[in-house]
Amino acid sequence: MRRDAGPGADVTAVPIGRRLGLTLALASALGVLAFGWPLLVDAGATLDDATSAPVVLALVVAAGLAVLLVGVNDGGLDVKAIAVLGLLSAVGAILRPLAAGTGGVETVFILVVLGGRVFGPGFGFLLGSTTIFASALLTGGVGPWLPFQMLAASWVGLGAGLLPGRLRGRWEIALLAGYGALAAVLFGTALNLSFWPFLIGSGTEISFVAGAPMGENLHRFLLYSLATSLPWDLGRAITTAVGIAVAGYPVLATLRRAARRAAFGSGVETRAGVAVRGESR
Repeated sequence: MRRDAGPGADVTAVPIGRRLGLTLALASALGVLAFGWPLLVDAGATLDDATSAPVVLALVVAAGLAVLLVGVNDGGLDVKAIAVLGLLSAVGAILRPLAAGTGGVETVFILVVLGGRVFGPGFGFLLGSTTIFASALLTGGVGPWLPFQMLAASWVGLGAGLLPGRLRGRWEIALLAGYGALAAVLFGTALNLSFWPFLIGSGTEISFVAGAPMGENLHRFLLYSLATSLPWDLGRAITTAVGIAVAGYPVLATLRRAARRAAFGSGVETRAGVAVRGESR
């Protein structure tokens, strides 16, 4: 279905059609399972953290390749979109070590959120994972935590692309800053879940108990997150929100200008999965 684009409509670099939407939904569902599978094991089960990271890495790579292949096959993902993805991933990889996570300060999600906002959810999904991967290669941060970081960052970019598309000006910046802060906290929470069952052993009020009711384990997990990572997560949230508030206007304008000039696909603009005819610029 097509309709005329409203003023300021964004150009989606990786349009979300039915097949790509199903691909992203399936990848996200499997990702949730990859993070939360210990909550489903029976009592007395032996958990092994070393086996989960390769599985999640395979999932992230497969999801990324599926998004690329479906996007190319549907005609929405072209060489220009891939070039922009590579450029933004490189910029994000360079920005991330500037903060190095000190005190929870994190800059990488500023660009992931703004890029996902302008170029759409499919592009945001790819941008999150490729940025974290490039950053890990640049800083030597490759380890069993990397696949989980990539998947969680992909969700950050995906969510940014799914936000309401018509807001502009101060309301758009407020929306993106609030979303960035929430996504930053949820990112840290998801990473906690990826290693919490294997980390602190048993016998404490915040330990994971294999086979316990899910509600009980989630309560223990909440206590663990509040006691250990909340200051870091809040630091990441504040950094992201302030960064978007300060740099949002010029970065959004630059990305939108680049999107209009790139004319992704064949001149058809889309937003939130609905294809629209591009207007004259």
